[in-house]
Amino acid sequence: MTSHEAETPETGGRHGYHRVLLKLGGEMFGGGAVGVDPLVVQNVAEQIAAVVASGVQVAVVIGGGNFFRGAELQQMGMDRARADYMGMLGTVMNCLALQDFLEKQGVDTRVQTAITMGQVAEPYIPRRAVRHLEKGRVVIFGAGAGMPYFSTDTTAAQRALEVHAEVVLMAKGVDGVYTADPKTDPAATMFSEITHREVLERGLKVADATAFSLCMDNDMPIMVFNLLVQGNIARAVAGERIGTLVRTPGTPADDTTPGGTE
Repeated sequence: MTSHEAETPETGGRHGYHRVLLKLGGEMFGGGAVGVDPLVVQNVAEQIAAVVASGVQVAVVIGGGNFFRGAELQQMGMDRARADYMGMLGTVMNCLALQDFLEKQGVDTRVQTAITMGQVAEPYIPRRAVRHLEKGRVVIFGAGAGMPYFSTDTTAAQRALEVHAEVVLMAKGVDGVYTADPKTDPAATMFSEITHREVLERGLKVADATAFSLCMDNDMPIMVFNLLVQGNIARAVAGERIGTLVRTPGTPADDTTPGGTE
């Protein structure tokens, strides 16, 4: 029995996981500014190291919003494809920063990129990535999908499916998925669980719609939680009731009824 098959009263019906894909937003890496905030990256590295020490296999996809965002640059008149490639290169800088801080924690780490850059990273090879995970290494996927017009949210979903992760852990700066933007609507309530289809039909802007569609079509659960709370990565991996679990009924991620609020 693998860890994701276990269920305990403390998890309230949710399960722990054995192999996870952690999606990190680039904006958080910058602490809200342009560049990399070493304190934020160190905190994330410490949380990941604790999870790896427990025997969980961790792959990571990082955004590049603390450097460049292709859609925003397009609005300023730049060619969208070229702007997206600039954003992809920004993700690689974040990957190298996280790799450095993880290795300072004693965690063996590999960076794989969708755009070939052999002097700093391996090329993205799914079977090699799986082998690294099996050996207890953290694998960080950079350069997005290697193609313009695809978000790193969508890349996270695709990589999770290809390396056979059990869940996409979508770390955000908010506690979970809300009925509306809690920053502007004080009446907004947070979902404990919701289906992929409900997220899409309600137009909830927690992540790229393509990512949710891809996960829905392939029965991949997504857990949305607040990265800024210390220890939340470990809690999410253990299956504790934090954030919002997005799943299609009938998947093994949970056996409770989706759609409730708290």
